[in-house]
Amino acid sequence: FLGHVGGKGIGIISLSKSGDLALSAATYLSGVEATVWINGHSANTIFPLYYKKSLLHPALLFDTGRIIPSESGASIGKYAMNNPLLEENKASLIPIEKAKGPFLFLSSEEDMNWDSKTCMDMMVERLKHHGKDNFESMCYPRAGHYLEPPYGPYCPSSFHGLWGQRIQWGGEARSHAAAEVHMWKKIQEFFRTNLSCDEEINNNSFASS
Repeated sequence: FLGHVGGKGIGIISLSKSGDLALSAATYLSGVEATVWINGHSANTIFPLYYKKSLLHPALLFDTGRIIPSESGASIGKYAMNNPLLEENKASLIPIEKAKGPFLFLSSEEDMNWDSKTCMDMMVERLKHHGKDNFESMCYPRAGHYLEPPYGPYCPSSFHGLWGQRIQWGGEARSHAAAEVHMWKKIQEFFRTNLSCDEEINNNSFASS
């Protein structure tokens, strides 16, 4: 994957925990023209978010007691995160309706790391509630958590540093691979459409081999 710097503004692509950081950058920083969110969260997770020593959002935390063991030895972490819609957790939600640039939300139906589909639905509902239409959203059935550039190996599970154990990422290999191929084309189209570049850069910004 090749990229060029040019024109006005920047685009952000994010996966998993970096998704909430991308939402915050799009919300609070100028110059973010387009944001891709892949299987992230709708709230600021794990660590409090500070900017210039000021607290922007407390952390949405988790309960390891809700991690589900399985016969394979790889557990399911999908339900471990606390509910961001509960009153005591609402301060962790990122006010993405304040963002100026468009969003591309991509989630996997069988994400076993956390419930990214529900998080995406929350964000779509929030933006619609505020009269915003600056987003596209798509959910991939039978795909797992780690949606990455296509043609890499499928990883069904691995050690999760935060949960401290082996975790299932979810998905079915063939469907997951097909989702990555479609997703990668969608991301390139989104950035070409929404990033302001001169004609030469716009025609050559993204190439995959």
